[in-house]
Amino acid sequence: MQELNNFLSLIDSYIGSSAWFPYALLGTGLFFTIYLKFPQIRYFRFAFKVVKGKFDKHGDEGDTSHFQALTTALSGTVGTGNIAGVALAIHIGGPAALFWMLMTAAVGMCTKFVEVTLSHKYREKAEDGSMAGGPMYYMKNKLNWKWMGIIFAIATVLSSFGTGSLPQINSIASSMNSVFGLNQMLVGGVLAVLLGFVIIGGIKRIAAVTEKLVPSMAILYFIGAFAVIFSNLGNIGPSFVSIFAEIFSGSAATGGFLGGTMALAFGKGVGRGLFSNEAGQGSAPIAHASAKGHEPVSEGFVAILEPFIDTIVICTITGLVLLSSGVWNEKHVNNFDYTDIYIMQNSVDLDSREGRLEMVDHLEKKTTAKLYNGDIQVSSGSITSDIVFMHARSEAEDVKVILDGQPFTGSLEISNGKPQGDHSFVGRSLVHSAPLTTIAFTKGFFGDFGKYIVVFGLLLFAFSTAISWSYYGDRAMTFIWGSKSVVYYRIVYVIAFFLAAFTDTTIIWTLSGITIAVMTLPNLVGILWLHKDMKQTVSDFWDGFKKEWPDQKTPE
Repeated sequence: MQELNNFLSLIDSYIGSSAWFPYALLGTGLFFTIYLKFPQIRYFRFAFKVVKGKFDKHGDEGDTSHFQALTTALSGTVGTGNIAGVALAIHIGGPAALFWMLMTAAVGMCTKFVEVTLSHKYREKAEDGSMAGGPMYYMKNKLNWKWMGIIFAIATVLSSFGTGSLPQINSIASSMNSVFGLNQMLVGGVLAVLLGFVIIGGIKRIAAVTEKLVPSMAILYFIGAFAVIFSNLGNIGPSFVSIFAEIFSGSAATGGFLGGTMALAFGKGVGRGLFSNEAGQGSAPIAHASAKGHEPVSEGFVAILEPFIDTIVICTITGLVLLSSGVWNEKHVNNFDYTDIYIMQNSVDLDSREGRLEMVDHLEKKTTAKLYNGDIQVSSGSITSDIVFMHARSEAEDVKVILDGQPFTGSLEISNGKPQGDHSFVGRSLVHSAPLTTIAFTKGFFGDFGKYIVVFGLLLFAFSTAISWSYYGDRAMTFIWGSKSVVYYRIVYVIAFFLAAFTDTTIIWTLSGITIAVMTLPNLVGILWLHKDMKQTVSDFWDGFKKEWPDQKTPE
């Protein structure tokens, strides 16, 4: 299994995790933003009117309303990335990373507008009478690239497991076990039954659930978040200053935070922003293709709101919680993750800016020059050798070495900065991802109760993601093998969902990075190829709109 994971990781390093991938996404969004003259700004207010159904017509073909399509797509994008992804970006790149997340979302609003419009324009009616759409349909119906559509559809099916199902339930079951002591198999079984009940009913039942679930989970999350923000109101001003003050210079060291370069802030901010709202991936157009409407551009307007809600609103709120509470650069007692441990030679100088940035450079480039090799001595759990113990990009303090549940005494072998053996480590260091957000939510009016808001937020966010991705997968199955294949896909989806609650999903996470790239790249090529089609479609829409609604003021 480890050999397979290493092989998949190698592939992922060339596509999904490679340096050029974010630039391809960002560049496409910038191109359309300029080419279509900033539609995300010009059409923003108009989009709310469309969502409310102001221009709907009786008899429009489709399975869901504009609002239901929006909430279904949002339930697929609003997830653990909004809770854990923001925390990880700030942990690595500093407060300036949040700025680049917001800029990426602003560009992503335009990408969503384009891909959803084209997907809705070239959708089809499936054998069972439901609407089927997505990038694979414009690839087949407009570009005559059915082979590429099939590649995209296969990647979508794989990604429905790798992104939408298996890691989500694994995260839910693990958090419920750690906080409430619930058996992971029991959690997986209950939620698998609920998932099956929802998705077997098809898009209409999925839309009916998500239109209630998404607003509910947003309200719950906002209550917890604003309880922290209002409790730390005096820190909001400095938090905003920290976001914008170091955009081009990189974040200065503060507290346990080593500091970060502009490249780090940009890279992590862009990466987390793109993967938070999925602009360009081609997933949300599948949900929007089900919406009722005779004009594809109107559904494109609705899609403009997705990155705004997902990233600009929710991720900003998460960022302000982390920054205003001050927990992002404080060291906290935690159980150390082996992958975050680096034991360095004592020649590392962390008291100077140069030394801190040298350490940042080492962590990013994974250089081995100052990694410790040899044995270190431990007495009653405390390290007595002269080394620098790094964990989670910070110098760890009060480190205790544990073996078989007891403080360890003896020699501990270190190879290339990594401890060898079955020892565990506890101490004070920075934390990141969901644990960091959990700590931040305890710094408000609700105190320790705030952590339960994060736990239930993760439960709702992750479960709703699994619901939406099941629909993306069944539309992809419909494209490849027809409507009759969907029932088999749903059965496998629910069974895999249950099993992943208590099994290792490391390989699935790695496979997910690959499938996301295999989904995204054909979609970007397709929408760029159809740029003239897109511009003409928008122009035709406004010409028709002025005739149909002469009393309405248009943003054109």
